[in-house]
Amino acid sequence: MAMERQPFEVMEGQGFPTVTQLSVFLDNRVGQLLRVTQLLDAQDIRIMAFSVIDSVDCAVVRILVDRSEEAVRALRDASFAVSLTEVIVVKLPPGRRGWLTLWSVLLSSEINISYVYPLLPHRGSSAIAVSVDNLEIAVDTLQRQKFEVLSERDLQSET
Repeated sequence: MAMERQPFEVMEGQGFPTVTQLSVFLDNRVGQLLRVTQLLDAQDIRIMAFSVIDSVDCAVVRILVDRSEEAVRALRDASFAVSLTEVIVVKLPPGRRGWLTLWSVLLSSEINISYVYPLLPHRGSSAIAVSVDNLEIAVDTLQRQKFEVLSERDLQSET
C-alpha cells in the first residue's frame, strides 16, 4: 500500500500562542550589544526580553521584540546572522509559588525545558520566555491549568 503524501506542517498558524525569538550571532567585540540595540531602536522596535549566551568566539543573543518581522529584516540588512525559534511566553501567577507551580504543571505533561529567561514587566506582572521540546502540548497544558500564555500580538499591545 502506497503512503499518502501529506503537506509539510509548520508552527505558524497552528492556532496556539507562541512568540518568535530572534537569535543573533555576534562577534565577541566591544560595542556589539550596543550596535544591535541602536539598530532596533532606530526602527522603533521595542525589546521585550534579552538573553546573552557567551562563548569564546561569539555570543548568541536571544531577543524577544514587539515586531519580529521588522526586527529580522533590520538585523539581516545590517549583516547580522539571525535565526528564528518559537518560544512560549507565560505570565507567572502571583504569590511566592509561581515558579514551583509552573514547573510542576509542565512536568505533569513530561515537557522538557531547554532554557528560560525573563521579560520586562508585562502589564504589571512577571512573564518568562520558555523554550520547550513540545510547544503544542506545553501550551495546552498551561492553558488547561489557567496560566496566561501570551502571543506576539499580546506583546505588541503592550507598547
